[in-house]
Amino acid sequence: MKAAIYPGSFDPVTYGHLDIIRRASEIFDELTVSVLNNKTKTPLFSVEERVKMLEEATRDLPNVTIDSFSGLLIDYAARKDIHVAIRGLRAITDFEYELQIAQTNRKFSDGKLDTVFLTTSLEYAYLSSSTVKEIASFNGDISECVPDFVGRLLYEKYKETGAGNEQ
Repeated sequence: MKAAIYPGSFDPVTYGHLDIIRRASEIFDELTVSVLNNKTKTPLFSVEERVKMLEEATRDLPNVTIDSFSGLLIDYAARKDIHVAIRGLRAITDFEYELQIAQTNRKFSDGKLDTVFLTTSLEYAYLSSSTVKEIASFNGDISECVPDFVGRLLYEKYKETGAGNEQ
């Protein structure tokens, strides 16, 4: 049985992420989508909120499991006994960054963690969580970027925090 991990911050999950998740779930028998608890970043949503969003967004994919982790991906993958990481690529700049990480992970896992790159479908190549958050913070239309329930959560979060909405 072939298993893979798709790690990321998913703050929030976008249609670009979901494109990669769906395609990876067709390639691998089991796919673990795992939210990284990155202590160096201040996400808009908590790890628990991001896990719940991903669970809702992938509920129709029976071979997809949602999880979270902190620390190094190579350690997490070793604990799960998974030897493939999935990464999505939008542009050549993504590739340069992701290639370095993939090579580092392979080196420091003693060759036990490989990376499979999936290019994002063209209709989502412009998408990033950062852009979606910026548009939502000004109450812009993000309906083509995220599922409706994620959009509602984003607008609510910005309403609660009072961030953005300057006009």
